[in-house]
Amino acid sequence: MERLEMYHGSISKSRAEELLAEAGQDGSFLVRDSESVPDTYCICVLYDQCVFTYRLFQVEGNLWKAETAPGVKERLFRNVNNLITAFQHPDQGMAMPLLYPVTVDQYHNYHHHHPHHQKHNRKPKPSRQKRINC
Repeated sequence: MERLEMYHGSISKSRAEELLAEAGQDGSFLVRDSESVPDTYCICVLYDQCVFTYRLFQVEGNLWKAETAPGVKERLFRNVNNLITAFQHPDQGMAMPLLYPVTVDQYHNYHHHHPHHQKHNRKPKPSRQKRINC
């Protein structure tokens, strides 16, 4: 997981929401550790100023799956890159396709080159979809 450029490790849910709000573009996404479920990750994606969170975990050995909207057929992937590629397309069970990765380097470089950057107090609105505690 650490090799993924959009993997932010053990950041909090609220920090992920802040980073995605700063990105400000529908389809911006990142991956982080779950706060509530051990050995589980979360994909967080921005859509219509809301952050939608989906659990991402390993099953049956080394296969990966993502939690999706009810009624969407479960799909298994050999690695997380393949999973992300599949969810870059519409109608895959997420609120918005995964279009714009918010990378760790991108975040670090932005704040390094813009030291006087003021944080916006604009937080994403609460999700209209059932939120999953990650």
